[in-house]
Amino acid sequence: MVLLPGLCALLVLPVGASPAAAAEDARLQAYAFAPGARAVSGTTGTATAERLDPGRDYRSSLPRNGKLFYRLELGSADTAYVPVTAVPPANATVSATDGIRVSVQDAHGTPCAYASAHFGAGLSPRPITALAQREAGKSLCQGGGTYYVLVQRLDAGGFGASAPAQRWDLEIAPATEPRPARAGATSAPQTWDSATPEPLGGEPSERAGGTGFASARPLGQGVWRTALVPGETRFYKVPVDWGRQLNASAELDGAAGHGYVGGALNLSVYNPVRGYVEDTALGYTGIRKPAVLAPLPPVEYANRYAAPAGVTSVRFAGDYYLVLHLSEQLSGTFGGGPYGVTLRVRVAGRAHAGPEYAGRPVPGDAFRVTELAHEAALSGSTGNSQNAGGRDDVGMELVAVGGIGLGTALSLVLVLWTVSARRAQTRANAQKPTA
Repeated sequence: MVLLPGLCALLVLPVGASPAAAAEDARLQAYAFAPGARAVSGTTGTATAERLDPGRDYRSSLPRNGKLFYRLELGSADTAYVPVTAVPPANATVSATDGIRVSVQDAHGTPCAYASAHFGAGLSPRPITALAQREAGKSLCQGGGTYYVLVQRLDAGGFGASAPAQRWDLEIAPATEPRPARAGATSAPQTWDSATPEPLGGEPSERAGGTGFASARPLGQGVWRTALVPGETRFYKVPVDWGRQLNASAELDGAAGHGYVGGALNLSVYNPVRGYVEDTALGYTGIRKPAVLAPLPPVEYANRYAAPAGVTSVRFAGDYYLVLHLSEQLSGTFGGGPYGVTLRVRVAGRAHAGPEYAGRPVPGDAFRVTELAHEAALSGSTGNSQNAGGRDDVGMELVAVGGIGLGTALSLVLVLWTVSARRAQTRANAQKPTA
């Protein structure tokens, strides 16, 4: 086996560690932050808060019991969305109520809106996302000027709390939506088909997920198959036009063993600005069982005037994200896997044109579905050079990048080691006498 020049110093493994085990540890710890995300430091007060510009991605970190501010400059007519994804270390210990709270407030400290995200019953560290927003046209926080984003870490006291020294990485991706060019309905649609549809049948197609929102793997309607090990999180995105209705379920294969794991498989859906829509968690006894999302309404602009999160968040067309997480708690009861997961995705309804905006959304491709997005959903292509989570993409990605970290280098060891072993086995088989 021939290694790439200059990598040998990075490929030294601890004594007794197998390449597969080391690469598995590195893979579990990786969250794929957006390429080119700018590093930004939150501040403990508003006076020196760093500015976040809509349409750009940012990377930061949050200490235990942390409370950090960032600054926004907003116009009077735009609705601002600020999703924050917290990524704890893979070895973090978390309680069900640990999480983050995110809010937007005006220059006087008046909160516009806030949202929280928690790890839940799975007791498994994973990326969690909360979305804060400033809505134009509401009674609070109107007018252009300076606003602040406040990110707070929620830690349970005592047992089950995260270790004090562990910081959580943050990904922040602000966006803005202009007002419609013409006034429309100001109340949510009253009727829609809320019946749970029959699950799609047919043979599943293999499609591994991405490791972050930026590398989410495109999916269309169909039955899809992947494999997860406990502690893994995988991201998919489904293009949903105005007027269309998304439904999804995830089914975890059976496993040998006895016991019960609460929140063993979590399936969440987020809207195009990463706002929480709905989730479902599967209690697991080793028997094959599906986790089914509650029915969602068709995508309509007027849904924003509803009260339930599962309706008001389905307010614009674009990529809706499906996020799968397999609890690390499964390892102790049913083993380390991998576990097969079948994802069934249905997109129903008739597409129609959306509202004409009075300005330009930021980023510019938000709130619409392009033909390219539909094509990517069929092919599974991410449309960029990011690894979409498929293991067979690792080797090519390593060759392409100039700077290679230790975790990535270990993945290369695994790939090359596997290829070498297979070639050796092939040669050995070829040399065996035949009858």
